[in-house]
Amino acid sequence: MAKNKTAFVCNDCGADFPRWQGQCGECKAWNTITEVRLGTAPKRTDNLAGYAGQTSAQVQVLNAIDLSDLPRFSAGFAEFDRVLGGGIVPGSAILIGGEPGAGKSTLLLQTMCTLAEQMNALYITGEESLQQVAMRAHRLELKTDKLKMLSETSVENICNIADREKPKIMVIDSIQVMHMADVQSAPGSVSQVRESAAYLTRFAKQNHVAMIIVGHVTKDGSLAGPKVLEHCIDCSIMLEGSTDSRFRTLRGHKNRFGAVNELGVFAMTGQGLKEVKNPSAIFLSRQEEQTSGTVVMVLWEGTRPLLVEVQSLVDYSALANPRRVAVGADHNRLSMLLAVLHRHGGLQMNDQDVFINIVGGVKVSETSVDLALLLAMVSSFRDKALPRDLVAFGEIGLSGEIRPVPSGQERINEAAKHGFRKAIVPMANKPKEPIEGMEIIGVNTLAQALEAIL
Repeated sequence: MAKNKTAFVCNDCGADFPRWQGQCGECKAWNTITEVRLGTAPKRTDNLAGYAGQTSAQVQVLNAIDLSDLPRFSAGFAEFDRVLGGGIVPGSAILIGGEPGAGKSTLLLQTMCTLAEQMNALYITGEESLQQVAMRAHRLELKTDKLKMLSETSVENICNIADREKPKIMVIDSIQVMHMADVQSAPGSVSQVRESAAYLTRFAKQNHVAMIIVGHVTKDGSLAGPKVLEHCIDCSIMLEGSTDSRFRTLRGHKNRFGAVNELGVFAMTGQGLKEVKNPSAIFLSRQEEQTSGTVVMVLWEGTRPLLVEVQSLVDYSALANPRRVAVGADHNRLSMLLAVLHRHGGLQMNDQDVFINIVGGVKVSETSVDLALLLAMVSSFRDKALPRDLVAFGEIGLSGEIRPVPSGQERINEAAKHGFRKAIVPMANKPKEPIEGMEIIGVNTLAQALEAIL
């Protein structure tokens, strides 16, 4: 009888150790290392011909591989399909995470009820009872006569039942409550999450079943569990949105079948999540009267432009160290822009509190927001309202130069489509052909940008 192999794994970070020890050498946590029993590997036969005959994988030349488009099917939401890269790929493993109450289960239940009308669909719930899911579906007025449900937390039982039912798409809600009998640790631990996700992903690949796995998030907003959880799946998306807002954003962080950082926008209603066809209209709900410290910029999210309003408030500070607050933008980049403004723009704000806010709860990480942030701060500092039909974007360098950003022509066209008549853009992004009804000002330096508004 073969002896079972064991390993010692940290439940917090997933690091492996040859023997037990009180403190993890990687994350420095105490009493988190537990013994895990490993599954026995199949014995290799001495007959090499017989061993080679057991494998189904075949070597192929790279240029002989079929490059036809991957077959996809729609999830029922155009915004969901956009984030996934055009639809769901059979055999893919999709990980969706989000804060409690963000609407993950609601979105997936709506999606599965729609897909069940076209194909065999199976929804596995481990956190809720079947009655709770049925009550939600009844409240959302969904068609429930075709969707198959299963309440189970054992990964082995789930795969056995799925092998018998032959679904085309499955939902696992959630991976943190799943467990395997061979892993000697509690459900939700690093070992259980890692082994369960690997087992389910392998089942999806071998049986060409599209699998959507729900994952919890930690208090800092990242996906809970080991990092290998994100490595073994094909697509990782996050459903974001605060409880005081009715809008939810679905953002792709990893996608082997499409673009990353793709954004989909939904609105939470009494009948579930409804997709928003024109997200720019949400973030541009501005006041009728002109106010200082406000300017509109054009973000590039995945494969489409998105118009977002940037607000700034600059006020005299009685503190020895004035406050610098950035909501939705990088705090370090705000400090850099203030230094560039002082050095190359001649405006000093050392005795001013500076507050920055990206309207709508959008988090901006790209550098194209630099010019809009700086113009909004100058507008508030001078108490000079900028035109309502003005849009600006561009990256600012440390020497005061205005650098171009990708997809400049598409950003300008999106602004013109929404009625903007004036744009301040980097000179390299200024289109060669004029756009009817729109004045485009190309600038090379920060001084030229300030001259255009002052």
